[in-house]
Amino acid sequence: MPQTKAKDIRELSLEELQVRLRDLKQEGLNLRLQSATGQLENTARKGLVRKEIARVMTVLSDRRNNA
Repeated sequence: MPQTKAKDIRELSLEELQVRLRDLKQEGLNLRLQSATGQLENTARKGLVRKEIARVMTVLSDRRNNA
């Protein structure tokens, strides 16, 4: 999954953001499990997922504060 730009994230609806956040958190969990068992091939993916989670959470927070 390629990195998503903040502009693209801001265009998503509230429901889409919540689904995206849930999916990213699940992916982060899977990556941590793979890392713990020595099966993780792309270690940089963990950082990318963390940053994308932060982007989505920032947009959700902004929308809640401005609503």
